[in-house]
Amino acid sequence: MLNYEIEPTVLATFIPAGTELDFWNGKTYVSLVGFLFQNARVGGIPIPFHRNFEEVNLRFYVRRKADDGWRRGVVFIKELVPRRAIAFVAQKFYNENYFALPMAHCIEKDREEIKSVSYFWQSKGRKDFLKVVTRGQAQLPLGGSLQEFIAEHYWGYAKQRDGSAMEYRVEHPRWRAWETPAAECHCDTVDLYGENFRGLFDRLPTSAFLADGSEVKVYQGVKLTT
Repeated sequence: MLNYEIEPTVLATFIPAGTELDFWNGKTYVSLVGFLFQNARVGGIPIPFHRNFEEVNLRFYVRRKADDGWRRGVVFIKELVPRRAIAFVAQKFYNENYFALPMAHCIEKDREEIKSVSYFWQSKGRKDFLKVVTRGQAQLPLGGSLQEFIAEHYWGYAKQRDGSAMEYRVEHPRWRAWETPAAECHCDTVDLYGENFRGLFDRLPTSAFLADGSEVKVYQGVKLTT
């Protein structure tokens, strides 16, 4: 997870109806996140040749006031996956901005300890990537830390074609995380994410870490009414 501080105005047009930006210590963040999905299922059913795959997404953080209090969630600006069928399902059922590209990943270990993780994707002849190098042992994030803020949003929000928003719950235990003394991203930011994000990855991330992951359950989305 590579996390970058960003001006709130850059995200204004991406905020789903009924939500507002979620700030950490008065600052707004976007994250470039690499995921490795394993044993994925849709509606509890495994899809042959679509169970294990990479995903790289650019996301930011929002919240919504519900009857049970504030719900803190993420909004995906764009999600890269290696298979068209995965992108089709996400677009069809959640109206998420998924895009299929050739992808790969690399996990480097030393005596079973993870030393670095990289994700690669190809776009218009380029070979783009993100990479983190780990340090120390994985630990649960400290309460109130930026690491906790980034990792612990348990709702997803997606703009719909009619201007409304869909809300869906994401369930997983707290993730342990490694600190990362080195992290980098190389890609054509404007080509992938638009003019609004020009220069975003030309600088070092504000923070970066590697999470150990877990089983994750994504619930069926519900259309919000305003």
